[in-house]
Amino acid sequence: MEVTYREEGVASAASSAAGRLVADGVPARLAGGDPTLWGEDAEAEAAVRLGWLTLPRSSRELLPVLGGLAERARAAGLTNVVLAGMGGSSLAAEVICATADVPLTVLDTTDPGQVRRALADRPHETIVVVAGKSGSTVETDGLLRIYEGLFAGAGIDPATRIVIVTDPGSPLEKRAIDAGYELVLAQPDVGGRYSALSAYGLVPSALAGADVGRLLDEAADVLPLLSRDSGNPGLDLGAALGGAALAGRDKLVLEDQLSATNGLPDWIEQLVAESTGKQGRGILPVVGADPNETGDELVVAIETDLGDVRVDGPLGAQFLVWEYATAVAGLLLDIDPFDQPNVAESKENTAALLALPDLPTGAPAFVDGPVEVYGSATAKDLPGLFAELLHAIPAGGYLSIMAYLDRLAAFDAPVPEGADFEQMTDAWMMADPATLRALLALRTDRPVTFGWGPRFLHSTGQYHKGGPQNGVFLQITGVVDEDVAVPDRPYTLGRLQLAQALGDLGALETRGRPAVRLHLTDRAAGVARLLAAAQEA
Repeated sequence: MEVTYREEGVASAASSAAGRLVADGVPARLAGGDPTLWGEDAEAEAAVRLGWLTLPRSSRELLPVLGGLAERARAAGLTNVVLAGMGGSSLAAEVICATADVPLTVLDTTDPGQVRRALADRPHETIVVVAGKSGSTVETDGLLRIYEGLFAGAGIDPATRIVIVTDPGSPLEKRAIDAGYELVLAQPDVGGRYSALSAYGLVPSALAGADVGRLLDEAADVLPLLSRDSGNPGLDLGAALGGAALAGRDKLVLEDQLSATNGLPDWIEQLVAESTGKQGRGILPVVGADPNETGDELVVAIETDLGDVRVDGPLGAQFLVWEYATAVAGLLLDIDPFDQPNVAESKENTAALLALPDLPTGAPAFVDGPVEVYGSATAKDLPGLFAELLHAIPAGGYLSIMAYLDRLAAFDAPVPEGADFEQMTDAWMMADPATLRALLALRTDRPVTFGWGPRFLHSTGQYHKGGPQNGVFLQITGVVDEDVAVPDRPYTLGRLQLAQALGDLGALETRGRPAVRLHLTDRAAGVARLLAAAQEA
């Protein structure tokens, strides 16, 4: 595992930061699990959140259990593995399986269309891993209820198809025991975003066919380096992240175009944003390199020379080193990297909205074809609105696009008959809301981020509300053509999805940030209009 500085300013800032850390004995203290590193206020939380340092060894105890689970699933013909979980309960497994090139369906959404697609996919060959630390996350609860109904309706005993991963003592543990589900308890002294090498990352990955023993070996190989004052990749990376942020380069652009670790930036995004984005400070991850230089960015490249810092190493080692580095960066920024004080705000807003007879959507400020625009705006059409939002980004700020839509719908876009791969890719891109990020980034010298809702609420959502208050927010919602009922709950997935969007928008508006909601009355036509308008802005 190796971290290489490729830019003089970064090397200087990192060297200065590392010198201070070594003088304070941080490498050995952190590797030894010292909870006092982040100050008196953070000590209690840190004392129960440093178990990730032991996972390369302690998680090996899970390997026989995981081997048995996978063998029984294969023997039963259960080859379609679905993971229902949010944030740290799903992101690592998604990266592990993508890197190992084994199929895993991740449901970290409340979008009815995306969930319906998963429900229709080979139900008689499906095994579902339901994962959640707290055991009370609304999305996970709803997906569990929906899959229970699917299996029961098909004459399948849910106890033969559902695996629960949760912390000891959670409501989900009791539910698993009462229902007779397979139950794997995770190590409780590990925060969700630091849980890649715990049961949350390993159980679904092993069921899907990934070699999780090798992953633990990769992490174990780098573990002895993390107590060193030199030749310590976690210290080197953390000093670069924190040192650069203190020098004003607090936008972390993650580049992995040539990397073998497929999708790692999405996991890093949650780890860094949720760990550092609080008390008006933080490091903003930007997934996908922008076509311009913002002047306050640090580009970290995974296994390529395309950045200011290059990070090389296998996936298991990457997980552990990035966790260590994030804890170090938090120390340098004088914040607690293990709490998430603002995440609950949007959840509470959502619960309050769901209790109302009707969701308060209000009236649109204007309509541009299949797109209704809600919020304060002087523009009268979408190109003007986009120009207005980009102009509103302050110095040091950013634009965040948050799409409460089906993140796989673009692959349903029609392609020309006989199209080659490049033509197919072009068709998918022009049907993908995420393309809006790249188009708007071309029209500003500030960072533009993109997140799928409600997935991002468990990731960059903490940074949006707790980090520097210099964001401009563009939210996208869409009409629901065919909703999905949530058994024994007084709401559908579509209502829950919209309540989550409105709840988060309200949390942003209370902070006085520019925030606009675009509602697509026809999803496909609406996405096409957004992309066309972005090119006209």
